[in-house]
Amino acid sequence: MPLEPVPLGFVFRSRAKEEKAPADKAPVNFSKQPRDPQAPKGRPTPKRSEAQSQRRSVAHTPTTRKDAAKRQREERRQALERQRQALAGGDERYLPVRDKGPVRKFARDWVDSRFNVAEFFLPLAVVILVLSVVRVPSIQALALWLWLVVIVLIVLDAAVSGFRLKKRLAERFPDVNRRGAVAYGLMRSLQMRRLRLPKPQVKRGERP
Repeated sequence: MPLEPVPLGFVFRSRAKEEKAPADKAPVNFSKQPRDPQAPKGRPTPKRSEAQSQRRSVAHTPTTRKDAAKRQREERRQALERQRQALAGGDERYLPVRDKGPVRKFARDWVDSRFNVAEFFLPLAVVILVLSVVRVPSIQALALWLWLVVIVLIVLDAAVSGFRLKKRLAERFPDVNRRGAVAYGLMRSLQMRRLRLPKPQVKRGERP
């Protein structure tokens, strides 16, 4: 059976045209929505506020150990300043751990609302010390008795105050951990009112 001749055009056809053909048939995107030329491909353009915050975070990131130490010192200074203001104003957010919580606040207010013998210890101690250096035996004996009286009064007042504070805390916070609150209040009662930190938030005689 005789073979039919193969057309020369089939043999010498350009492959470049065959490779370009699928590209010509590729789907064309007719979307009319313009794309931001500065936006990365495949990601939306970030908002201005987000971009500014990212630039600030990059700018404030310490690049050396010296910069990191300087930043830590600044943050520590700001934390101490916030704590100092909290001790003066009673802001619970920045108080030290030992002063935080409603139990400790109630103990402070209860102590600040009454007179405590121990808070007058320093003025009385100065008076007694002055009397004790006088070269008069009777005055020196009086100073010694005053020492004993003051110490006994402080101990009795602390015992009564501790018992009453413990009772009030149990009534006010029956289901809350009250550990250390009584000792916290008694230590506060040993300080003069104007030197107490956090500063007193109630007046004398005012019921907390």
